[in-house]
Amino acid sequence: MQKIAFILLILSVCTSNISLSYGIRTELTHIDAGTKYTKLELLQRMVQRTKTRARFLASRYTDPTSQVSVPSSPSNGEYLINLSIGIPAQPLALTLDTGSDLIWTQCQPCLQCFSQPLPLYDPSNSSTFSDISCDSDLCQSLPHSACHKQCMYAYSYGDGSLTVGSLGSETFTLGSTQIQKVGFGCGFLNAGIFRSNESGIAGFGRGPLSLISQLGYGKFSYCFTSFGESKSSPVLFGSAADLNNWTSGKVQSTPLVTNPAVPTLYYLTLTGITVGMTLLEIPKSTFSLKDNGTGGVYIDSGTGMTQLAEPAYKQVKLAFLSQMKLPIANSSIDAFDLCFRLPSSSSDKVEVPKFTFHFEDADLELPTENYMAQDPDNSAICLVMGKSLDGSTVIGNFQQQNVHILYDLERRKLSFVPARCDQL
Repeated sequence: MQKIAFILLILSVCTSNISLSYGIRTELTHIDAGTKYTKLELLQRMVQRTKTRARFLASRYTDPTSQVSVPSSPSNGEYLINLSIGIPAQPLALTLDTGSDLIWTQCQPCLQCFSQPLPLYDPSNSSTFSDISCDSDLCQSLPHSACHKQCMYAYSYGDGSLTVGSLGSETFTLGSTQIQKVGFGCGFLNAGIFRSNESGIAGFGRGPLSLISQLGYGKFSYCFTSFGESKSSPVLFGSAADLNNWTSGKVQSTPLVTNPAVPTLYYLTLTGITVGMTLLEIPKSTFSLKDNGTGGVYIDSGTGMTQLAEPAYKQVKLAFLSQMKLPIANSSIDAFDLCFRLPSSSSDKVEVPKFTFHFEDADLELPTENYMAQDPDNSAICLVMGKSLDGSTVIGNFQQQNVHILYDLERRKLSFVPARCDQL
């Protein structure tokens, strides 16, 4: 933390929102799409990203005894939003992250940048780039910043990674739509855990710096393709995001809850979990948001597998142990705490109990592939959920596969419906 504050100090010495009435569509791809990883390797990478993300989530509360603090932000997510920036347009692939607000990408000239497939964005090649002043509303919205003729920022990560840069304004192109004067971070010192296909992060949180807040639509939806698929799927804004435009199925809705301690995140009211035909005996306090901002339940695009508060995970594990008619097995993936030996004959049918999240006013019954995965090395089938580090419950994107999810900020509701995301 002190190191980043010092960087900002040295840099400071050395160196309009639009509301649209129609919708926009652009495309998402999984962060490992197009790679040659095996299914096991893909699962291992997803688990590693989940662990890194969990460390960030567990560290998101500021230590009140610290003299210097820099906002923590998430690490690698799972799905990339494809867009362009500047005129002429320069392509970006940014991690879609509902757990943070700042939009940022790597920029030229770069003091230190991680490797990325796309060319680095160069503001000198764009006719629409401009610096954002230190007295602007967006600069003032940064939890910590420095100023020397322009607004500078630093974000640290749960594992010590960081991005440092200046705040700028630019034309963004999403699909075929251009949006002018979007504020974003132009990162010229970026280091740490970024090792995939991303150029940076697109914050989709509830704060003023996020992409959804700056666009002014009031709603967005996404649909994540099946794990391991290379096909794209949509992220939609405005009226295009309405689920009834895309399905005739039953749309369910549950209220969005605000946590004053972490206002960026999308909290929900989870009332229970059913495994098979059994409503689990989980204390109501397990999912409650505490007065100090800890606990609670939120949905997160950047977390891979769902992390349950310990009392809930314990009951889920016991339920699967009692209902699965297979012997226990080990897994080659450390984070998979519960696995079962598959029958030696492929003709033997494997019965897996159903899994349902009970939210306020809505039930999300998961397809089997959204909570069980096969470990091909050990001929086992494993529960793809874990125990959280901080007492909260996080609904991860593995559990969101092929579910079209709408975030309606104006009505403060989260809606969802099953979908074939690669066909939308």
